[in-house]
Amino acid sequence: MKKIIIAIAALMGLYSVTSCSDMLDTDSSRQIFDGNLDQKTDSVFFAFGIMQAMQGLADQYVFQGEMRGDNVALTYYTDNDLRQLYNFSATAANQYDSAYVYYRVINNCNYYIAHRDTTLLTGSTKVVMPEYAAVKAFRAWAYLQLARNYGKVPFFTEPLTKISQINSNNFPELDLQGIVDRLAPDLEQYSGYAVPDYGVTAYNIGSTNSGTAKTINPSRCFIPVDVILGEMYLETGQYDKAASHYTTYLTSVSKSREGSSYAQNLVPNLSNSSNLSKPSDYAGPMSGMKWMDIFTNNSTVDLVTYIPMAVNRLRGTTTGIPLVMGYNYYAVNRSDLYVDEIQLEPSTALKSLSDATPYYYYQEVPGALSQQYVGQWNIGDQRLGNITRRGTGEDSTKVWVTKYNNGNIILYRNTTIYLHLAEALNRLGHSDAAFAILKEGITSSLLDSTRTYITDATRTALTSTYPFLSSANLSKFPAQSSSNNTTNWGIHQHGSGVTGDGNYPGRSPYQLDTIVGQKLKDIASQFNVGVGTTKQDTINAVEDLLCDEYQLEFAFEGTRWYDLMRLARHKNQSSPYGSNFGSIWLARKLESHNPAKSLLDPENWYLPFK
Repeated sequence: MKKIIIAIAALMGLYSVTSCSDMLDTDSSRQIFDGNLDQKTDSVFFAFGIMQAMQGLADQYVFQGEMRGDNVALTYYTDNDLRQLYNFSATAANQYDSAYVYYRVINNCNYYIAHRDTTLLTGSTKVVMPEYAAVKAFRAWAYLQLARNYGKVPFFTEPLTKISQINSNNFPELDLQGIVDRLAPDLEQYSGYAVPDYGVTAYNIGSTNSGTAKTINPSRCFIPVDVILGEMYLETGQYDKAASHYTTYLTSVSKSREGSSYAQNLVPNLSNSSNLSKPSDYAGPMSGMKWMDIFTNNSTVDLVTYIPMAVNRLRGTTTGIPLVMGYNYYAVNRSDLYVDEIQLEPSTALKSLSDATPYYYYQEVPGALSQQYVGQWNIGDQRLGNITRRGTGEDSTKVWVTKYNNGNIILYRNTTIYLHLAEALNRLGHSDAAFAILKEGITSSLLDSTRTYITDATRTALTSTYPFLSSANLSKFPAQSSSNNTTNWGIHQHGSGVTGDGNYPGRSPYQLDTIVGQKLKDIASQFNVGVGTTKQDTINAVEDLLCDEYQLEFAFEGTRWYDLMRLARHKNQSSPYGSNFGSIWLARKLESHNPAKSLLDPENWYLPFK
């Protein structure tokens, strides 16, 4: 069966498009195994052929990552394949279980890597290297997904174009660590590379049936090398290397990309403001760009990498994810956009976490300086409300998820990189730095002695080992300002308002000791374990805070199962509460799924390989 999968992947071939106007249009594809890659510009079509292959796996990527997590709930209309993923009973017959779609990307990348002439120069610059490195990043990402989903998988880096190549080779089966060991050393030489943009900021790829115009940004279709290296090292518990590559991306690579900033000032939009009775002293949240703007049509806000899907079937590969969430992206009439047959809705776990999360706001205090005091308003985190549409009247029980109303599949955001950096720093013992990323971001303010929750060891780390605040980078991360939308801001504020302290230390109720202390109590209560005050206790608690933030921030984006599995694996490897605590933790989070297999056994975390 494995050889058949690889054979199909090999014979599908690489795809080329006939002109830039046909970018990602699969109807213009043709096999070009004998194509030349020795000119400066001819490989753009090979690169977009790989992106076509990425389109082919987009829906499966999201469903594999969401159905096995705790963000979604089933409805009467949920199809059987999704139900089987949800309750861990999926067999090799499941339509969303296909290793082939990942191998198709891998083999296309292998062909490009084997044949691309990397010596071509413009002046003294090797002009094809950014694209060459980006293709290797695609390959690493595809192998990473295979290992996450299937455990051990066949590994090969040569392009397979003939059945005889398959029959005469006995490919090794590698697990996650083995894949990282094989691919990461080669990728290291491309650290610091920006992705190619082909000189195009945005390209119009047509309009949907309902008339909505759509563009793609070529630079957002690639995965930066430092991002995928950070991901590979984080998965395998190499936290120092992960943090170093995330730092390189955020300090050096991110700003060099068109329209990209280190982290926008993204603020919550009061999702039910018309129905809310604001506190009498309410003076508003922070000013800035609305968090929900990330998911509007043609937005590049916060985006690092996405898969743009075609606007209709005549133009290429479409996505079924919006429809499963209740939104008919391909409807002819705008009146038909929202459908009754919603297959997936927000889970009880997601709604409970959102509702229980405090919202912080600026208070008006007579005689006090502006924005000096912060109050707490128990209306919950606002992110879930921003990406859902609730029915009224006869439809009052319906909830439509609107995160996919743009027809794109997000892989990475700047926010992803910051939160994964926080996860790595926390495991390295810098829990205060991890909390700072949630609270107020990594800015020059952390060097101020008034930030008493930041230790000297962490300040040293942030100026030398992970040099955000070094003399060379300090100006890139200034203290927050209401007029500065390009510095780093706290991630938790995306849905919960004023979490940072600004120029008035101690003003926000969102404080390290308070928040971590409550999480420690929750862990003791939920798992009946003796929670202490050691560094390992704090690391575990902050990791759980990050897990909560992942859920609030990335719900429905296809990352949840991978985050849970990674955290569970790392808790099994290092936890103050026993060597199987991660498995217990994971099983507890997913007990509402009534899984067909015991999640206490890590072998049951994987799908059947087909």
